[in-house]
Amino acid sequence: MEASELLKKVRKIEIKTRGLTRQIFSGEYQSAFKGRGMAFSEVREYIPGDDIRSIDWNVTARFNNPFVKVFEEERELTVMLLVDVSASTLFGTKGQLKKEWISEICALLSFSALSNNDKTGVIFFSDKIEKFIPPKKGRSHVLRIIREILTTERSSSGTDLNVALTFLSRAIKKRCTAFVLSDFISPLNFHDSLKIARGKHDVVCLRVVDPAEENFPDVGMVPLMDAESGKIIWADTHASEFRKKFHAKSIEQEKKLSELCSKCGVDLVHIRTHEGYVKPLIRLFESR
Repeated sequence: MEASELLKKVRKIEIKTRGLTRQIFSGEYQSAFKGRGMAFSEVREYIPGDDIRSIDWNVTARFNNPFVKVFEEERELTVMLLVDVSASTLFGTKGQLKKEWISEICALLSFSALSNNDKTGVIFFSDKIEKFIPPKKGRSHVLRIIREILTTERSSSGTDLNVALTFLSRAIKKRCTAFVLSDFISPLNFHDSLKIARGKHDVVCLRVVDPAEENFPDVGMVPLMDAESGKIIWADTHASEFRKKFHAKSIEQEKKLSELCSKCGVDLVHIRTHEGYVKPLIRLFESR
């Protein structure tokens, strides 16, 4: 991508998503995610009615008088974006590739975080960690994130959510809000790593899907290539039986993913590119 074209794309995304942030998402983001964690503030003498579970036994023993720990809401959060850059994100039938939809969503979340003085970091993954951008603040940092999403070259075509979630759990020690942005076209074998990540962080899965991946259009006999394996098969898309099976498989994958996230206590949002991301994200924020 030419530098001038990249700058134009980044600027276009910034204008669109910053406008949405100011108009809609800043307040919604703050009410949904601020104050999710509690940080130690001080100790004070016990007052009748205090929760005995908050007693600091070390200080109590030292002064021979009961003291309790006082906690306050953490006002500054860290937002981590786990971005799928596998080959399957390079698909789209609604004017943009899924990768470009993901870049807009990341920009929106990053600017929402920025408006609330929160840090944002990114983990790019395929079936390996492709790049890690540590959490920082600032407009220039957000613009860097957008540029990297648009230009990061993957070294592998596959997808492995386990790799990304395990890296998150190990690399980010302080509790954060983590958004996993992917089409989740991969084996759904990441229950354990998702559960561990959910125990440490507030995790939200954002599934970006193109309508052609749910309902295949009737375009006759065509070659279909799996972007991640490179395997090619010929399919008669005119046959109603083929389209029915294709749709049923899509529904089954969505159902299994929903069940997996539910078992791990993780919010899952389906973002269909022909419907846009504004309403699904507003529903997510309002539900929290």
